[in-house]
Amino acid sequence: MDERYRDFDKLSISLEMTLTERINALARLGDALAKDDEQLENIIQRSYIENKWFTEENQQQALTAIKDFFLNEENLNNWIAQYPDLEEVSEMKTIGIIMAGNIPLVGFHDFLCVFVAGHKAMIKLSDKDKYLLPYLLEKLVAIDARVKSHFYFTERFTDFQAVIATGSNNTARYFESYFSKYPNIIRKNRTSVAVLDGTESDETILAFGHDVFDYFGLGCRNVSKIYVPEGYNFNHLLEIWHDNFKEMAMHDKYKNNFDYNFALYMLNRTPLLNNGCLILIQEKNLHARIASLHYDTYKNMQELENELLSIRESLQCISTLVKLPSLNTVAPGGTQQPSLLDYPDGEDVMKWCLAV
Repeated sequence: MDERYRDFDKLSISLEMTLTERINALARLGDALAKDDEQLENIIQRSYIENKWFTEENQQQALTAIKDFFLNEENLNNWIAQYPDLEEVSEMKTIGIIMAGNIPLVGFHDFLCVFVAGHKAMIKLSDKDKYLLPYLLEKLVAIDARVKSHFYFTERFTDFQAVIATGSNNTARYFESYFSKYPNIIRKNRTSVAVLDGTESDETILAFGHDVFDYFGLGCRNVSKIYVPEGYNFNHLLEIWHDNFKEMAMHDKYKNNFDYNFALYMLNRTPLLNNGCLILIQEKNLHARIASLHYDTYKNMQELENELLSIRESLQCISTLVKLPSLNTVAPGGTQQPSLLDYPDGEDVMKWCLAV
């Protein structure tokens, strides 16, 4: 933890905040993020130095999404209107949050739910993302000092009533064992897919590209597999993606993964296509290696819809313009722009917080 946040964590503010005051503080934080801030620029640089996946562009993208979609006053009020019981919460409980660090500020929404519900967040930061959230919460405390009674950072979990933990399938087994006696939300590996029908415009193909490439494809909302009709010609898609995302191959860590995986596929004689910044292979597995994208073909839309229904517990998002009546979908380019009601794994975290 940054030294300047250690004393900050020791502050003790006991005055209660009303729901209206909590929402107002969050909206003011959103306004503050719209202004130039030298301290934030320094934190972004420090985050990048320690984690090269956290480029300035990626961190700014995450901050902008939080500002525009999570900390917008109208959005916040529309969100809490879905939960009439919010006003009735009378007991502040401590809810542990174990945060992931695959993309910047990926755990912010969990904190938001705990805070708005009137509880206290006991936060264990990921070593990969340990500066941005403390900065945001420091700004929030500067707006209203009573916010400090709603969170603290820790390395060890003690004296808590519930927990939200995000990790891999392996860590999830540990979490499930350790936290089984507490109300919990344990998140495992998920990923996202896209469905194309071959009629997409260049603009739509580019939007799909953002679902694949944003944050280097490291998020669970990133598309790691696409479904295309039989006989689909990938040449135009790969050309558009090369023209717009070729700078990805200039990033050392991404390029190293591209080169390693390309060599691996070649040694294994795996048929592939590539455009210099992405390797495309036909594969049933949903999860693709970094700098790789899996694809599969379908004969008809009903057959594909049935397949997606059978694996929906493994999916975070389905990006498509195709109508899939039995499934929730997002428009191409929208996977990394979730609303306040787009809960990870489809589990309503706010409803859960109110029931703890």
